[in-house]
Formats: sequence, C-alpha cells, structure tokens
Amino acid sequence: MVWTGTWVAERLGVELIGDEELPALLGLALRRNPKRAHLLVSSVLGKHVPQHPSVVYGSGLGLGLRVRELLGAEEAGRAVVLGYAETATALGHAVADGLGTAPYLHSTRRPVPGVATAGGFEESHSHATSHLLLPEDPELLAGEGPLVLVDDEFSTGNTVLNTIRGLHERYPRERYVVVALVDMRGPADRDRLTAFAAEIGARVDLLTLAAGTVGLPEGVLEKGQELVARHEPAPGAAPVPRTRGGFTAVAAPVRVGLDWPAGVPDGGRHGFTPDHRARLEAALPAMTGALTEALAAGTEGAPGAASRDLPGGARPRVLVLGFEELMYAPLRLAGALEDAGLDVRYSTTTRSPVLAVDDPGYAIRTRLVFPAHDDPADGPGERYAYNVAGGGYDAVVAVVDSAADTPALHAPEGLLAQLAVHIPHVVLAVVPSYAPGAAGAVAAPAVAAGPRAPEATEEAEATEAFGTIEAPERSSMLPEPLRGPAFSSYAPEEVGWLLQDLSDVELEAPTEEREEAIQRGGAHYAESLPVEYQPSDRYQELYRSALESSAARIAHAVGVVTETVLAERSGGPVLVSLARAGTPVGVLMRRWAHRRHGLDLPHYAVSIVRGRGIDANALRWLAAHHDPADVVFVDGWTGKGAITRELAAALRESEEFAGFDPEIAVLADPGSCVRTYGTREDFLIPSACLNSTVSGLISRTVLRSDLVGPDDFHGAKFYRDLAGADVSVAFLDAVEARFDEVADTVDTDVKELLATDRTPTWEGWAAVERISEEQGIHDVNLVKPGVGETTRVLLRRVPWKILARRGAGADLAHVRLLAEQRGVPVEEVDDLPYTCVGLIHPQYTRGATGADGKAVVSR
Repeated sequence: MVWTGTWVAERLGVELIGDEELPALLGLALRRNPKRAHLLVSSVLGKHVPQHPSVVYGSGLGLGLRVRELLGAEEAGRAVVLGYAETATALGHAVADGLGTAPYLHSTRRPVPGVATAGGFEESHSHATSHLLLPEDPELLAGEGPLVLVDDEFSTGNTVLNTIRGLHERYPRERYVVVALVDMRGPADRDRLTAFAAEIGARVDLLTLAAGTVGLPEGVLEKGQELVARHEPAPGAAPVPRTRGGFTAVAAPVRVGLDWPAGVPDGGRHGFTPDHRARLEAALPAMTGALTEALAAGTEGAPGAASRDLPGGARPRVLVLGFEELMYAPLRLAGALEDAGLDVRYSTTTRSPVLAVDDPGYAIRTRLVFPAHDDPADGPGERYAYNVAGGGYDAVVAVVDSAADTPALHAPEGLLAQLAVHIPHVVLAVVPSYAPGAAGAVAAPAVAAGPRAPEATEEAEATEAFGTIEAPERSSMLPEPLRGPAFSSYAPEEVGWLLQDLSDVELEAPTEEREEAIQRGGAHYAESLPVEYQPSDRYQELYRSALESSAARIAHAVGVVTETVLAERSGGPVLVSLARAGTPVGVLMRRWAHRRHGLDLPHYAVSIVRGRGIDANALRWLAAHHDPADVVFVDGWTGKGAITRELAAALRESEEFAGFDPEIAVLADPGSCVRTYGTREDFLIPSACLNSTVSGLISRTVLRSDLVGPDDFHGAKFYRDLAGADVSVAFLDAVEARFDEVADTVDTDVKELLATDRTPTWEGWAAVERISEEQGIHDVNLVKPGVGETTRVLLRRVPWKILARRGAGADLAHVRLLAEQRGVPVEEVDDLPYTCVGLIHPQYTRGATGADGKAVVSR
C-alpha cells in the first residue's frame, strides 16, 4: 500500500522521523499558507480522510482510558476535558468518554448571542486562529482537579501553552494532561514545555499514539507554495463525478427527522456532562433506525446501490459527513450505523483550504468547494469536503446543526447540491443547536453578532456569573493578545501583543535591497524586515556604559510621564504602546504605577505604520475589552511627529474609533509634538541603541497583504534564537532600580509641568523641513531627527550623513561608532534643535554605495 505522504515527500524532501506507526497515522498534503506549506493529514481523525467510525472513536476512547489509568480513579473523577475547535472536537469528546466521569468542553469559533466568554486564545500556525470558551456552567473550568487538553497533533506546543497560561492565571491547578494523536515537536519545543511547567509550578503530562518530528529541508516553504500554485485548479474547475457503478444522476436530498433527546447539547461547545452522554446513548437506537429506513428507502432500486445490484453482493457504501465543529454527534450516529451492519465511513466538512491532487501517494485526492452556510461571525467564505468525490459512496448522510440549516445549504451551489452530483442518495439529518439557559435545544439559525457593551471589560468577563450580556461584535473573534514567553521575552503580565506571530516566515532582506525598493516606490518599509544588527563587543560596551550613566535620567522621565498620565486619567488608564519602540516605555510606565501606587495597569502593544495607519483590528479588540476613552497611546520618543500625525489622521478618518484619544504619551519629546512627555530633551535612551534584543526579542511590525488579511492583526517576529544576547528585562530592571531615588524630584517636576502650557509647537517639524531643503534632499521622510531616529537610520536604512550638534558628548558615542563602522560622515553643525539628525541616502541605488555596500562619503 502506498503511503499517502509519498507525493509530497518526493517533491519537497519532507519526511516523518520517529515511531514506526507514524506513516499509518499521518499522510501529507499542501496548502496555501504563509506560515507552513505542508499539512499533516490524520488518517484516524475523521476530518479530511473518511475512516471507519469505529477507528475514529476508538482512537480517542483508547487515549481516554490511558488518561484514566495515568491519573487514577480519584483524580480522574475530578478531571475536566477541553478539546480544540475545529479538528479535535470529537477526539476530545471521545477522550472524555474514555475517562467516563469527566465533563467535556471544546473551544469554538462561533460566538453565541447571549453567552459570555470564559476566555479565548489563538492558534498561531492555523489559517483561522480565534478560539472562544463558552461554558454554560461558570464553574466548569474553575475546579482544582486535572485539566485534560486534547488536540489532533502537538506540533510546536504554542496553542496548548497559550491555553494553559491563560486559564492558569484565572483558575490555577496542580496538574495538566496534554493528549494528542501524534507528538511532532522538536527538542526545543519539548524543553519549552518542561520549562513552562516548572515556571507555573504544575505537573504537565503528555499522552499520544505516536511521536516523531517532521524533517523539513531548506526552502521548503517557498517550494511548497510553488507546487500549490502549479497544481491549483483553474477557477470554476470541478472534479469529475465518480461513483461505484458509474451512477452520476443528481437526486434531491431527503430530510430525515431525528428524535434528538431534549436538553442534550449537540456537542461540547457549551459543555457536555456524563448525564448528557447517558441520555444520548439511550436515544441512539431510535435515531439509528430512522437513518437506516431513510437510507434503505433512498437506495432501493437505485443503480449500484442495493446489495443485490453490487458486485459480489457487497453492502451499500455509506458516508456520514459531519459539519466543521459538529463532529461528535455525526460520529456517534455513524458508529451506530456501523454497529447495525452498514459499510460506513465518517468525515466532516472543514474551513481549511488544502490542495487536492488525485494521486494514491497524496492524502487529499479530491475537494468539494461550497459557500459557508451557518452565517459565520468571521464572514462568508469557502468551505470544503475532502476525499468525498470519487469515494465510491452509494449514499451520504449529511449531519448539520439547525444553525447551519440555512438557504445557503440548499442553494444550487451549496453543499447538498455538490454532494448530489457525486453520490446517488443524499440524506440530510439536522441536530438542534443547543443554547445555554434554554429548556431544550434551539432550532433557530444563528444570527449576526451585535455590538458589545463598552463596560464589558476583561476583568468583568472573568468574574461575572456568565449571565446574559450583549453578543460580542466581530472583533471578539480576533485572537487574544500574544504574551511571553511564547511570544517575547517579557513576563506575560508586562504586555499583551495585539499582533500575529510571523516567526516562521522569512521576511528579512539586505538593507541595500530594501532601501532601493522603498525609494523606487516598489515596496513599503513595513513589507519586509532588515537583517537584525548584531552588535560588536565594542558597541555592546557602549550600550552598557550608556545605560549605567542614563538610567536615573530615564527613570525620572518615566516617572514624569506616568504621573502626568495618572493625573489626567483618573479613571485608570489602559496603556497601549506603539510596537516596538514604545513597548519598553509602556512596561516601565506600568512598573512605575505599580511600585508607586499599587496599580496594575493593563498594557498592550499595537502596530502603527507610517502611510498606512494604526492596526484597525487591534483598535476593535481594545474597544471590545476596554473603554476607548481610557486608552493612552505610548511611544518612546518623537522626532518630527510623523507617527503622532499618523495616529491622529487614522482616528479622525473613522467614526468607528472616535472614542479613542489620539494624543501620544512619550518618554522624550524633542520635536515638541505632544502634550504628555517625560522630557523634551534629546538625550540617549539606551533602548534605542539596539533592536529586538532590548525590545523583548520582537521585530519591527510587518504589514503585507499576502500575510495580513483584512481581519488579521499586523504581524511581527519573535527572535527566539537571539535569547543569548537578550537584555530586554535587564534594561527594565536597571531603570526600575532608580525609581526610588528620583521619586521626590519627579513629584516636584510634575506639579510644575501640569501648571505650564504644554501645547506642542511642532518646532521639530519645521526644523526637518528646513534641513531637507538645505541638504537638497527635498523629502522629509528621509530626514530622521533625534538620537533615537538617527540610531535607527544607522541600524536599518542606508545612511547618507549624520548631522551632530556641535559639542554633543556622550549621548553620541554610539552614533559615532555606528557611523564609523558603516563609513558614514558625521558633520558638526550649529543651531541644531536636536542632538543629531540622520539623513537617509536621497538617491539610493546599490551602485551608489560601492562594492562594500557602505554609503558614499558626502563631498
């Protein structure tokens, strides 16, 4: 038998390394995804590959029995099982069945009107990342017993770590068990889980059917994307119908009435108890009988359908097809049909777009495409059913919940019509959608979510009794903030990053190539990243010296700007730093507020891009969790005020964001562009000397259309490989250590500052315009004023020359060293309102720099 990963393995060099069972459990396919081109396709999950229901259910049930044995009867009796949408909803349910006494909950991507969330998290490598937790019982996750987390594969562990971290903060417990069909982590990810367990002081066990790793050769992502582009069908192309006996006639679907037990949920979206399980078991025989009659009536006399008409007296081949997250109910119905003697396979439809290749060595051979039919909160889009066409099925039972029984399901291009083209007999079985708080199931279709009340804050969600609230708006489907150590080297409480993780995407380009593309108008600076500057020993010594000499000065500025914000935002501010330069400042402001006033200020980091505005989805997330009036935007410093103008314009142009205050609080405002600042001196802030290694190991943010969709956060990378050079926390600690010694002067200076006229004069902008003309540049975007911006020019762009205020001393030591290393002239001038100004090469081409890539010397 050919392994269903052969086609991909031969063309890309991808290989499975590990237990001998892996090839029987996994095949390989390709998908259009900027983060990971290959897809591990399970043969026992019942999602993409139709399988005997006894095999699918038995895999999960067996893992549940192993968990029970691991925990022992007493601990198993206190356990709760949590599964992941959409692929592992039935797997997690089967694990809970194996435990026997455990209630079950699975995450969902479908917000339900009137149901408050108990949390959420993201799945960074997925095509659709947002997960919500919507338990009907507010105490379901609050117990102290073991939490069993179930997913189909354990690839990096990020999703599980994000889940445990979020839940552990609210509901700490001593033990977690992670269950998956396969464990495909590398050594670094295995070590990360061990370290994480030690960090939270809990035991974390892992149970799987098999373990190994995926061998990925260099360049596999790009090669995979090329293969996908080459083999994708032309628009409108569809597979040729193929069934046993050649029967291709299209018949109208038959609806069968299921006597679903009242009050039993259709799955684990809101929780499923052992009592629910017992009532479902009791009702299965009657429902099976109704399905058997519908199948018999529909196949009677159909060519190739009745057993008397099939070669060798074979039984009719039946597919039970579930619907996205609705996997458990169809699986149990399929298993009951199998027990009744039918030849049954089971799979479900999915949101995941995968390339289909009709080759026995490829896991996804055919693909049906149809529009979503459940009014999804993330908008309309395509849905898929794999390996259904050409499967030789005589009948299919399509099982959906009542929320998905909409006109789109029955439309000419809908799922039922697509199935009817390929399978002679189509039966539709509708399971009533369960709604918490109702006496029974609710048969009404889902409705679009409405706006969320501003007062429904994050803290309120955590403490409410999960009563009826307004339905969350679409932003609630955005992922929860990324937090360290899974993303960034900052502690999780220091900052939540409203970004998407692009760590696995190759985004770096040589500085010279980036500059040429930017200046020719063929690219935007936010579409790629510069190669991270690796400081020399001499430069690192300069950074350490600068930090030692300026830590008290920075601490004073932190105190002044924080106390100013607290004085003017009495309701309790929400700090929102502009990633990434503003984020260390936001963390320091949060630390000052906690140390001096005992306040735990929320702090998030968002992306803003010159010329393209602030991340609108991040603002929507903030508006859904906090009062926009409480938000204070934070940045490191001002130069000419370009970002200040960008933020004001973005908020002014959209009525949706009218509640946000466009003012930015900064550590240093040498350009006189803002009202709220720690100082207006242009002095060296050591965090400007380095890149990611002083900013939590996070890259500058990325905004590119092929990576960031209309409903995504902007992206950024986490440079885990630079951990050995990371000084992010050391920088914060060095500044915080000086808080007490500057406290008295801060109090005095803030009183004086609040009594003065702080209206911005924008003298920095005027100076930039003058310098642009005097230097013959004629483009203010190529003039970067101030120590911080000049340092960025030297680290990230192609510098032309540096203008330095005559007599400037230690604040420019690192600038002079960087200029020396890149062959850039430093000219001392008089009447400069900044300590220095960096000028980007005004007519850059690679030929203008010489073979060594250094900027030309100005003459």
